[in-house]
Amino acid sequence: MKQSKKLGIEISDVHLSFGKTKVLKGVNLSIEPGEFFAFLGPSGSGKSTLLRAIAGFGPAPVGRIEIGGRDITKLPPWERNVGMVFQSYALWPHLSVRDNVAFGLVEKKMPKKQINEKVDAALELVGLLDFHARMPSQLSGGQQQRVALARTVAIEPDVLLLDEPLSNLDANLRVQMRREILRLQRTLGLTTIFVTHDQEEANTTSDRMALLDQGIVQQVGTPQHLYDHPENLFVAKFLGTANIIAGEVSVENGAHIMTLKSGEKVSLHATQPGPGNLVLRPQNISLSEQITPGMMVGKIAHREFLGAQVRYLIDAAGTQLVVDQSHSADGKLLQDGSEIGLVINSKSSVFLHDAGPGGMKPRPRVGAAVTG
Repeated sequence: MKQSKKLGIEISDVHLSFGKTKVLKGVNLSIEPGEFFAFLGPSGSGKSTLLRAIAGFGPAPVGRIEIGGRDITKLPPWERNVGMVFQSYALWPHLSVRDNVAFGLVEKKMPKKQINEKVDAALELVGLLDFHARMPSQLSGGQQQRVALARTVAIEPDVLLLDEPLSNLDANLRVQMRREILRLQRTLGLTTIFVTHDQEEANTTSDRMALLDQGIVQQVGTPQHLYDHPENLFVAKFLGTANIIAGEVSVENGAHIMTLKSGEKVSLHATQPGPGNLVLRPQNISLSEQITPGMMVGKIAHREFLGAQVRYLIDAAGTQLVVDQSHSADGKLLQDGSEIGLVINSKSSVFLHDAGPGGMKPRPRVGAAVTG
């Protein structure tokens, strides 16, 4: 199949309600032409509703949605030229694989020869050309999802929309299929939006992602940027594991010092005075059996051997911290109940200032080092 023309998507101040329930609250997003973009968030965050608003399913939102500069906000689905793949596959059970893939082309009243060429190309793209005569009931879940993808790309849409397409597959097949979807997207050059609640799926496929919660876009960026530089506590907690330590920053003798609720102090390289939270990933804290003056001290509450890593739960700083340490065959495992020193990676910490009743206000990333 030929490479698709690459069109960007602009979502401007989109609001959508079901009755009195506000589901989308002022969403603004720019999706680049040819980009693999993910909508990530918990159940009820509005990610599938936003995807369906782009597809034209459901009530038209307030605001503006453009594809390639064309306003599609009020257009019916069949005038938008978008392709959507559902988590349920939505295959016709009484039609063969070939007829399922040809369905949209037949509806467009294309010549039979052209339909056959497009169906063959789509099935070859997903590796199912030899399965063209089978019925959906004769296929595995992964094969059915490939048929759904082939049916969608056969109509050559401007945009590919994927609504949790892997949720019905087992774990191993999910990994295989997400790689297949990414390969397909790269081959066709299609601007693609992938909706998922699974951060591993979003991290491994998307060029960029939008993390949503309660109908609001919390942060947009590459998976690595959101993980390393969260702008609020929701992002920090949702993406991976995060240690959150509350305290207050003050200036002492020209230095920025964070006083923890436990009374211990952490030296910050640069931030503004005020209350907030220090965000530390488990791999950004090292453990030392040699405790020196000024070092944060904790006690090992629990240990979990995970193969490549050992995860320790440490009672320290008035809370329980999660610390991951790499494991090697000759490595030593620390025992529960042991007193241990904690060393914070000063370049990998993030301090988020409190923003009062409205939530967390993002501040620039800062490093941190423990002081006495």
